[in-house]
Amino acid sequence: MMNRIDQLFAKKTTNVLNVYCTAGYPHLNSTVEVLTALQQNGADLIEIGMPYSDPLADGPVIQQSNMVALTNGMSISILFQQLQSIRKTIQVPIILMGYMNPILQYGLEKFCAAAEAAGIDGIILPDLPMYEFETIYQQLFEKHHLKFIFLVTPETKEERIRMIDMLSSGFLYAVSSSSTTGSNKVITDQSAYFKKLQDMKLNNPILVGFGIKDKATFQSAAAYTNGAIIGSAYIKALEHSTNISATTKEFLNNILA
Repeated sequence: MMNRIDQLFAKKTTNVLNVYCTAGYPHLNSTVEVLTALQQNGADLIEIGMPYSDPLADGPVIQQSNMVALTNGMSISILFQQLQSIRKTIQVPIILMGYMNPILQYGLEKFCAAAEAAGIDGIILPDLPMYEFETIYQQLFEKHHLKFIFLVTPETKEERIRMIDMLSSGFLYAVSSSSTTGSNKVITDQSAYFKKLQDMKLNNPILVGFGIKDKATFQSAAAYTNGAIIGSAYIKALEHSTNISATTKEFLNNILA
């Protein structure tokens, strides 16, 4: 069966919206409710962050949500329990984003098998070096039908981008600036970088992340690529929410309407 990420990009090539949420945030049992609200209100793709105490690529908002989720008791085991029957209701592609340390503690083979069983489509691990992926882990992800998504930044050299594109599957995650997520760097300043990626005619679709927070930033990122990823802004919206469904609807309407 064709992977859901491939199916998505086969039928939708522009304005693809990927929304990031932290598992177990704002409450331990919020995960499924958040996924449902995102699907109902127009997210094309959902990226679930697996909370970790030292999330290197993440800015203060997502770091804080990680700490809340960990305090709530979230773990990889609990996440897989929550996702057990998710495919009865959620049709959009789901990606898990996290860091190597907790996954290695859980057991990588066990993790990939559990992800496949739950109907997960892809994995993002920003701290897994490309060389290790290629020489040690690639076959394991492929065996369990998990796309592996790499990040590129404005500093990544063209030759390396092409290597990453060759190894990646699903899509390429184009980091809009070399800072952390949720930064206030102006996305419009990055159009030359987005255009460069567009002109490279890469194999994988491209989604832009970091600093996408509203309709304007979403549209400027999507002007040259296949779409964008929103994380910190959505986490912030959920922080004091008393109604996840209503908050999500309002948040996504402001971006997509």
